Amino acid sequence: MTFKRHATTARALMPLSALSLALLAALPAAARAQEPADQSAETKTTQLDTVEVVGSRARNRTAAEAPAPVDVISREQLQAAGVQEVGQALQMLEPSFNFSRTFVSDGTDILRPATLRALGPDQVLVLVNGKRRHQQALVNVQQTIGRGSAGTDINAIPITAIERVEVLRDGAAAQYGSDAISGVINIVLKRSTDTSGSLEIGQTYKGDGEVIHGGINTGFALADDGFLNFTFEYRDRGETNRAGPDTLRVNPPRVTQRLGDADAKDAYLWLNGGLPIGKGELYWFGGYSKRKGDSSGFFRSAGDNRTVPELYPDGFLPNILTTVEDTSLALGYRAPLGESWNWDVSVNKGRNKFGFVESNSVNVSWWYEPKPGGGIYAESPTSADTGTLQADQTTFNLDFRGPINWGIGEEPLYLATGVEYRKDDYKITPGDPVSYTYGRTNDRSIPILGQAGETAQPGMQGFPGFSPTEAVDDGRHNYAVYLDAETRLTKRFLIGAAVRFEDYSDFGNTTTGKLSLRFDATEKFAIRGTLATGFRAPGVQQLFYSQRSTNLDPSGVLVDTLTARQDSDVTRAFGIQPLKEEESVSGTLGVVFKPNENTTFTVDVFRIDIDDRIIFSSNIVPESGCVGPGDPNCPIANILNPLGVGQVLFFTNAIDTKTQGIDIVGEHSMEFGEGSRLDLTALLHWNKTEVTKRKSQSAILPPDKLFDDTQVTLIEQGQPRAHHVLQGVYTVGDWSFLARANYFGSVSGEGFTPGIKQTWGGEWLGDIAIGYRFNDSLKLTIGANNVFDAYPDKWDPVKGAPFPQLGFKYGWETLPFGTNGGYYYAKLDFRF
Repeated sequence: MTFKRHATTARALMPLSALSLALLAALPAAARAQEPADQSAETKTTQLDTVEVVGSRARNRTAAEAPAPVDVISREQLQAAGVQEVGQALQMLEPSFNFSRTFVSDGTDILRPATLRALGPDQVLVLVNGKRRHQQALVNVQQTIGRGSAGTDINAIPITAIERVEVLRDGAAAQYGSDAISGVINIVLKRSTDTSGSLEIGQTYKGDGEVIHGGINTGFALADDGFLNFTFEYRDRGETNRAGPDTLRVNPPRVTQRLGDADAKDAYLWLNGGLPIGKGELYWFGGYSKRKGDSSGFFRSAGDNRTVPELYPDGFLPNILTTVEDTSLALGYRAPLGESWNWDVSVNKGRNKFGFVESNSVNVSWWYEPKPGGGIYAESPTSADTGTLQADQTTFNLDFRGPINWGIGEEPLYLATGVEYRKDDYKITPGDPVSYTYGRTNDRSIPILGQAGETAQPGMQGFPGFSPTEAVDDGRHNYAVYLDAETRLTKRFLIGAAVRFEDYSDFGNTTTGKLSLRFDATEKFAIRGTLATGFRAPGVQQLFYSQRSTNLDPSGVLVDTLTARQDSDVTRAFGIQPLKEEESVSGTLGVVFKPNENTTFTVDVFRIDIDDRIIFSSNIVPESGCVGPGDPNCPIANILNPLGVGQVLFFTNAIDTKTQGIDIVGEHSMEFGEGSRLDLTALLHWNKTEVTKRKSQSAILPPDKLFDDTQVTLIEQGQPRAHHVLQGVYTVGDWSFLARANYFGSVSGEGFTPGIKQTWGGEWLGDIAIGYRFNDSLKLTIGANNVFDAYPDKWDPVKGAPFPQLGFKYGWETLPFGTNGGYYYAKLDFRF
């Protein structure tokens, strides 16, 4: 039996809890039927009639019958995207999804933030085969989209392994638990016992950013109706650099920065399997990925006190080498329970490990440290391990689902219930001593002067290492119970409700609920809507992350800059309370119009209100003009000075936000003579986020100091308020022709020029591809993305100063499509 599901994003507006994971029970059956590899399958970006899993536990529902919007992106559509990273592919095919491109942002250069409906990376829940996916270890602490958050490393999943991606554009915390405030992305893995794969080569119009990609998916049958599927994938992506000449720090001017995509080498091994045992099925899936990134920090000029002329007479660009290792394995068993019910028990373990190495660098304090007997050591490593971050998650689920013939309405009452236990752990491992110490002894009473006669900086330049002070190995656990119900009261009226209770070991419990409604006025026209409450628990990264680096304050004194762990001595001294959950109320209202079999049109408006949103504070510095310790006019200085801390940042629940938007989806297909076909798709997305309230728990820090205007701009205008996709695919015989346009709306930022806002205007990017199928087993595609070589607006040379003069031509913090320009490629798809 094949189970069909629809996306019920709005369950009972009860205290809001999530009916979420029981949907897993039917997942493998739904995934078992693979779509044929016909050429027309790549034409639709969103397939509303496709059987889908995410969002509902009722049987025999399709996405077109759902009370909430669900987009189903098939493997053929992913293959036709012309890119081989999951994040990039979703950005090209799903307008509500954003995959911001950044650089000079430490680890965020290689692990980019993925967001849905302009919210944060940790406010969208990612599932694989319907099971909760673990989050990344990296915390985005630089001035980028998702600042202060740790989302899901969506690029740790190989695109070759994916059968389809289901995007539930609706608040779903009551269905799936924490993080599902903006929606859910469910990645369904292939179950095929055939062999298929692809080879791709490409590069940018500028001649850099070379991509070599190869992936193969294969499998074989196990016993009766069992299978074992493997995916092997490798990608080598060369760096791009769009930096302009540095006219301020070097003479003659030359390029000193690396501004573009980091060099990356990615390798994947994934598996998916099922084996009939007794009346049910033993199943397993997961994989291993290892990705190495090579990016850079900020250039240190020759005369700067942070350089050593004996090592770097012309200055140097610190090199940040990162390694991301991601492992996961889910093991479960599902079986019938009686004649019409099913049960599913599973354990899912995941780990994300992020390691830093700093090279082409120096610890200036080690070099200039006075040597006993006279002189200086004049020695320092030029590379060092700067530390490792690790996030672990173990999830246990027991789910039951099935119908009850209650004698009311047009169909049975479909129920789902279950329990979940989850344990999250976070670990910070310190780097080599040279990566963080001040001299060899870390004794700050020893005067160490650099080449400019100023106090020498400690630690490796570029990315100072984590020290034993920040080391942590801690975690938390929680359990949840849920109940979900759905039925058709009449042939035309569908209603669904869900409630979920969760209890956390650190901040207590929460109850959420959801209500879903759909009315089919005619066979061609329907109205749908959802109303939900939601929550997001603080991530273990936000609970346990801290970092201390040493810098000079404006008076030339060596002070610590501290990212303070929440509920620490520092945060308590400011009156900042321990983190608590974010709470949300969300709703969608939409219409579905299907005038004929070849045309579908949907419109959905949404609103998401979030209270007590967790943010990363602005940089908190002591007051100026203090007359001494205990000055009543200097409360910040009185807190920081005794701790040896000169400036501090921390996580806190400090803002309320409102996000509103609209999604319009239109699809139309036309068939002509001789088997030719034209498929047209229009996906339009608008959103607007507002910070409705800034608040502070501290009597010392007013709200506008705790979270200043630069951070408000990042939240409200850092992501495009409009993103549209227009696509047409024409197939005739063995040929296929694709034309696609992506519009990215304007973005603004002032994180590097406080008080001066720069806006980068909206831009259309065009993609084209021509494919020829030699036979059922082989297809060649030649294409170009951003075919007209569009770039963002250049940074205003006056308002943006000094960054344009340092080589930052196109901006920095908020560019949605990057600065690479056009890219062309050749791709060979095969199957046998």
